[in-house]
Amino acid sequence: MKKSKIYKFLGVFALLVLVGGGIYYAQLSNRHKAIVKTYFLHKTKIVDGNWTVKKKMNTYKMISPDFYIDGIYKSMEGPKATNYVQLTTDSTLVWITSFAVKALDSKSKQTISNDFICHTNVDFNDVNYYTGLGLKDRIGKQYPRMTSLSHGLERFKLPEGYGIPMKGNDYLMVTTQSLNHNLPDLRQLIKHEVSISYSREKSIKPLMGRTVYIQLPYDKKDPYKEPLDPASNQCIPVETKNHSYTDGKGGRLSGHWVIPKGKKTYFSSINDQLHIKDSLRLHAAAVHLHPFATSITLYDLTDKKVIFRSTVVNHNNSIGLTKIDALSSIEGIWMFGNHDYQLTMDVNNTSAINQDMMGSMFLFFYDSELDAKLK
Repeated sequence: MKKSKIYKFLGVFALLVLVGGGIYYAQLSNRHKAIVKTYFLHKTKIVDGNWTVKKKMNTYKMISPDFYIDGIYKSMEGPKATNYVQLTTDSTLVWITSFAVKALDSKSKQTISNDFICHTNVDFNDVNYYTGLGLKDRIGKQYPRMTSLSHGLERFKLPEGYGIPMKGNDYLMVTTQSLNHNLPDLRQLIKHEVSISYSREKSIKPLMGRTVYIQLPYDKKDPYKEPLDPASNQCIPVETKNHSYTDGKGGRLSGHWVIPKGKKTYFSSINDQLHIKDSLRLHAAAVHLHPFATSITLYDLTDKKVIFRSTVVNHNNSIGLTKIDALSSIEGIWMFGNHDYQLTMDVNNTSAINQDMMGSMFLFFYDSELDAKLK
């Protein structure tokens, strides 16, 4: 075959690949477009694709790769990046005491609006974590997420004298995701600065985490059918692949659902997520939810009382969360294995269209079993 024909063949093949790739990309959801775009920009080094670590005394600080904000990215949609970190270089026990995240301009490194922060998840390897602490019976009992920061709750500090224990050289997986609800014409590179503070004080009392979240039933045969019965506690899921669960009776539940215009209340039992055998003392709670939520409540159905209500402040003239209340209590609040508990969420969708919603709490209980082992 002549060289000219080979070049023509390669040219046609390259053109077909470009056209096919363009068609494929155009059909992707906004979330998947962000994944492809971010991967391409980082791998080609068009933008900074590296994490920068700046360790200080008792604080592990890291700055994310560049996130290119080129349009609207709703919750769970924006560019994101993951980093594996070791707080220290040895296996000495440390106590995590606080988490923080803020948005930076990529060039100046100056702090910019928190409206560009979707969420920052801190996960751990439960096999290594519990094995190292001599608690193998806890492996696989729940999703190993230590906590999550999100828009409206960009800083979270545990109560004085308490912390989350771990071996300093165990790995944490930190994933941080960007957000842009309000600026469709923006073209800007941003970064996230994530900080994890810890202590080496041996007198600190250990906390263990439980993640609880609202799960709502949907019609598995026709999940997107509207309208729903206004009086029901059902939902229309955002999608049926992610954040979708079973109720143990053949039904389907979603943790990421669509809210219509106006006010609405949702609720979900969390007994199976709490795993309380006898009693536990709650000392802290971090909250994750989306814009248009107005409150989320941890409620004791047995005693008919509020354990903790997180009030949510939304922006006045734009979409976003100004403040989410967190719980931090030195005294603690007792919860019992023979009580029924639920999460209740109030929303008020003041926009002109349907919006998406999630509601979860990261609860931290005094860990008497581990405290006894450490002593």
